[in-house]
Amino acid sequence: MNFSNYNVPYTPDERYSKKIAYFSMEFAVHQPLKIYSGGLGYLSGSHLRSAYELRQNLIGVGILWKYGYYDQARNQDQTLQVTWMEKIYSFLEDTGIKFQITIHDHPVWVKVWYLNPETFKSAPLFLLSTDLPENDYVSQTITHRLYDANVATKVAQFILLGVGGAKLIDEIGFNPALYHLNEAHGVSAVFYLYKKFGNAADVKKRLVFTTHTPEEAGNEKHDIHLCEKMSYFCGVGLDDVRKLTGIQDDKFNHSLVALRFAHLANGVSQLHGEVSRAMWGKTENICPIIAITNAQNWSYWADKQLYKASADGNDTWWDDRKKYLKKRAFDIVADQTGKMYDPNVFTIVWARRFAGYKRAELITRDMVRFEKLLSDTKYPVQIIWAGKPYPMDYPAINEFNNLVHLSRKYRNVSVLIGYELTLSKRLKQAADVWLNNPRVPREASGTSGMTAAMNGAINFSTDDGWIPEFINHGNNGFVVPKADYANMHVQEQDQYDLNKLYEILLNEILPLYYDHYDTWRQIAKNGMRDVRFRFESSRMAAEYYDLLYK
Repeated sequence: MNFSNYNVPYTPDERYSKKIAYFSMEFAVHQPLKIYSGGLGYLSGSHLRSAYELRQNLIGVGILWKYGYYDQARNQDQTLQVTWMEKIYSFLEDTGIKFQITIHDHPVWVKVWYLNPETFKSAPLFLLSTDLPENDYVSQTITHRLYDANVATKVAQFILLGVGGAKLIDEIGFNPALYHLNEAHGVSAVFYLYKKFGNAADVKKRLVFTTHTPEEAGNEKHDIHLCEKMSYFCGVGLDDVRKLTGIQDDKFNHSLVALRFAHLANGVSQLHGEVSRAMWGKTENICPIIAITNAQNWSYWADKQLYKASADGNDTWWDDRKKYLKKRAFDIVADQTGKMYDPNVFTIVWARRFAGYKRAELITRDMVRFEKLLSDTKYPVQIIWAGKPYPMDYPAINEFNNLVHLSRKYRNVSVLIGYELTLSKRLKQAADVWLNNPRVPREASGTSGMTAAMNGAINFSTDDGWIPEFINHGNNGFVVPKADYANMHVQEQDQYDLNKLYEILLNEILPLYYDHYDTWRQIAKNGMRDVRFRFESSRMAAEYYDLLYK
């Protein structure tokens, strides 16, 4: 295939003819391509799939991580072991493109791989790698591990995505109308483009930005002198960088620079849009922030038989299918933990990235109620946890390991490893309730519940991220009513949410499941219908063209 004067290898729909280059650190397109860690990747993967389905004139630009994020294994006592396995992908095409960029005053070779749209039915994806014999070992390691813990390596990764990605666009002659940064990791591209166009105005009219971070502290910041030393600014002097970015202190805030260089940005749920506007409201010279709520790709995620049974009004088929899906997922539970789960028993699943604010273990904090829940013979319960903590986030790893130790005491509690796209889908099919209890308003969007609903699981969540736009309590899911969180300290907030969680679970959810299953099934079907109607990523991909790229 010829990559000079590159065009997408299909005829774009005229509504989506504007050329877009979409930069993201991670893409979860399909299980075999392990270049993602969590929600950001799941979002960009679904975006590429819907861009393909809608025939949008969009290409993805990412990084080919040699060892992925990491492989989740177990120590002898079943606790978390982080392992790094080299990944080999015969389905990626070698573009033959190689070029150099400067990192740390040093030329680094970049090789480009290509994911053909027909391989996984996704928009074209170009992946950058520095793992080449032409590079010294330190330069090779830039593309070894997604979100490397070493600060200098991480800054180098940001340079590769931004500067390397922008240079790749020139190498293939794609000439996009807009550069879309999905999160601020690739914001070094603005300095490459500034050098290319010679002024900030030309960069601004070509740049749009999606922010995923609902709190100031969560935005990536690095020492501005380290960035300069790493050649982050493409040879633009520090005084000029300060003038261009408005940053006067020594902390280079990637999101802030993205908001100042883009002409338009978006949050990833309506609530997150409000939170972002309030968070950045006192900051000068930033672009407007709109909201485009995240969504997930129905054709990839949904169980089509459940939808067919629902459309046909065939409840027997729906019930049989859901039980079969649970049983199949429980084979994985048995294989990993030696525990036999019953498809007729109410099953709670908590599965996503382990991070403090997501409060994986919240339900276990009241051991009296937890014990009672697990030993109830009238309304029996099974619980599954899964998810990958960041490999250097020791509090999150500790949380994971504590749940592993706790699960040893109970035959109806399990903690699984290997939480990636395939296991994610299986666990959504296993769930009667998809439990989601982040500390409000810390979750920008949190899309796992969308794909859970597409597999007949009912969302039970705190009222954060996309949930306020979706859940109608008791009709298509269950939600913890918001308290006056702003005037509570963290312990009060956690205690309030914990009490409400148990109240709703014991008084509403369990009696409904066991005593009024027809109503329960209807709630699940309502969730399936509503999520497909409003949280399918073709809606989101179209909104990006209509609202952000306009």
